[in-house]
Amino acid sequence: MIGFRAWRAAALFTGAVLAPSSLLHADTDDSAFIRIQPEQVNWQEAPGTNGVKTAAIYGDPSKPGVYVVRVWFPPGVMSRPHSHPDDRYAVVLKGTWWTGTGEKFDPPSTKPVKTGGFMKHPAREVHYDGAKDEEVQLQLIGQGPGGTEYVRPEDGRTGPSR
Repeated sequence: MIGFRAWRAAALFTGAVLAPSSLLHADTDDSAFIRIQPEQVNWQEAPGTNGVKTAAIYGDPSKPGVYVVRVWFPPGVMSRPHSHPDDRYAVVLKGTWWTGTGEKFDPPSTKPVKTGGFMKHPAREVHYDGAKDEEVQLQLIGQGPGGTEYVRPEDGRTGPSR
């Protein structure tokens, strides 16, 4: 549960700090449409992740309701095996995202999802993912409250992809 608590703290930080600042810069009209341009996205380095950055685009992953989060992986970095309490829907915005399933961290066995591709992460199913030779940017949509629980928190949150 240490991994879950660490992620919960990061999610609270993201929700409390990033979401409001992204929405402060958003173009919102009287009909409640929200527009956020790429240069308005407020990227923050996630603690203990070897350079992985996150940005809350809409909502708060730690609270009930829909949320939209972006994740940026630098080349050569993958998340370690983990799961989430909620279903997550991922769209690759940039690069080739490498995805694996199961409790064994095995980057050579990962499967690619190209720019524009989609993947569903079912709730409570263990997976790992990230970048190999190029940076990767994802957009994740979920229904909070969310969180992350690492299979082996003692191994850290990320590892090398190659």
